[in-house]
Amino acid sequence: MEYVIEMLNIRKEFGNFVANDNITLQLGKGEIHALLGENGAGKSTLMNVLFGLYQPEGGEIRVRGKKVDITDPNVANDLGIGMVHQHFMLVENFTVTENIILGNEPTKGGSLNISAAAKKVAELSRQYGLNVDPYAKIEDISVGMQQRVEILKTLYRGAEILIFDEPTASLTPQEITELIAIMRKLITEGKSIILITHKLQEIMDVSDRVTVIRKGKGIGTVITDESSPEELASLMVGRQVVFKTEKGPSHPTEEVLTVKDLVVTDSRNVEKVKRLNLNVRRGEIVGIAGIDGNGQSELIEAITGLRKVKAGTVAINGKDITNKRPRQVTESGVGHIPQDRHKHGLVLDFPIGHNIALQTYYQKPLSKGGIIDYKAIDRFAEGIIEQYDVRTQGPHEPARALSGGNQQKAIIGREVERDPDLLIAALPTRGLDVGAIEFIHRRLIEQRDNGKAVLLVSFELDEVMNVSDRIAVIYDGMIIDTVIPSETDEQELGLLMAGHSRKEAAAIQAEEGDDKHVQ
Repeated sequence: MEYVIEMLNIRKEFGNFVANDNITLQLGKGEIHALLGENGAGKSTLMNVLFGLYQPEGGEIRVRGKKVDITDPNVANDLGIGMVHQHFMLVENFTVTENIILGNEPTKGGSLNISAAAKKVAELSRQYGLNVDPYAKIEDISVGMQQRVEILKTLYRGAEILIFDEPTASLTPQEITELIAIMRKLITEGKSIILITHKLQEIMDVSDRVTVIRKGKGIGTVITDESSPEELASLMVGRQVVFKTEKGPSHPTEEVLTVKDLVVTDSRNVEKVKRLNLNVRRGEIVGIAGIDGNGQSELIEAITGLRKVKAGTVAINGKDITNKRPRQVTESGVGHIPQDRHKHGLVLDFPIGHNIALQTYYQKPLSKGGIIDYKAIDRFAEGIIEQYDVRTQGPHEPARALSGGNQQKAIIGREVERDPDLLIAALPTRGLDVGAIEFIHRRLIEQRDNGKAVLLVSFELDEVMNVSDRIAVIYDGMIIDTVIPSETDEQELGLLMAGHSRKEAAAIQAEEGDDKHVQ
């Protein structure tokens, strides 16, 4: 095989911490090569070395057989290497074209030539089937379309080798399908791709080979067609992984959360939640299933005090908390694992220990007489770090230095240890590896079994089906039906999420069954 990239025995250290311990990865020409590992295993670090953001302490990099020294991203770009980062690096009030040319602006007679750049962007967009409007503002386009802009940035600069860092972490299922098609198109155009991911089915669907790393060490490289999701999961975490979390029957008792006739609007006074009714009882997990944008975010923000309620009521244990401040809501017995862990879950520049104490720093034993006891905070944080397997160098490490999965485990530990009556888990496993997903699902079920109420919001149908005891289907800001997981399937649930009634869904399924029978 002809290699376009060879990373040989790469070693990267941060102080005494070894992030990459003599890892080797070789990318073949025209190949989609998956880089698989748990959150915090060192995947992004390795690719940041390749892209010139980090300098390695050992090893060498070869590009098309020639040894190179990639001292910064400009050198990487000159070598034809482009990187699509997990967290997009876009200016929201700039247009697509302005973002793409930023730092590489074309000029004509000393003036910025936007029209020429927009024409080139449009041509590249057509060539690779990206369908991006060169003049659209970033703030006005979807997350999936923003990712396409990041891809166009690399192509505009002439990239032949593309690094995708967790590209599907924030995408809907439809956008994931579209992205996979784009990646295959890139390969047919002669590109080569390194795909950082922990989603096993995507690896099986799209990659040619997989290199697995675990806790900073290279475990090996396998041919995808000769492996299986079970084998890859075992290589990744070092043990057998349970894909379906076992749980006993639920034994719900009294209501903890009661939402009645709730109306919530956005900043333009458009109703996003429309006379919605919902309840969650002690000893059960209620999942909310719906396509993104049907009012899930506004509902959770209204319950937790992050958004004002226009009409209707929210009650916890019979006590009205409508339009209470977030601290009053949490003190009434609500734990919240937020949808956006960076925006609403963490202060990224704070130490992770301080983040773990954010909800309780003003209470005993973390404070006495209004004075914070930082040693007590460290002890408290160290306990959660150990119990929830948060992989960090200690409570004083900045939160932004942790991987996404470890940030999420810290948030879950913080919320669960407060022992709330209602735990709201919004997209709790988005962007996490199978080991972390298994861990989080078990914690949610433990909460249920301890007599707590759990409200789960997820766009992953298998997660909703696997973890929930009841599933409330949300469509256009309303709960249109509630189903029991054992009495439905993903096809029916998908039809309900599209706004069909159960009767209509049954008719559609019957018609599809007849069509298959005729064929």
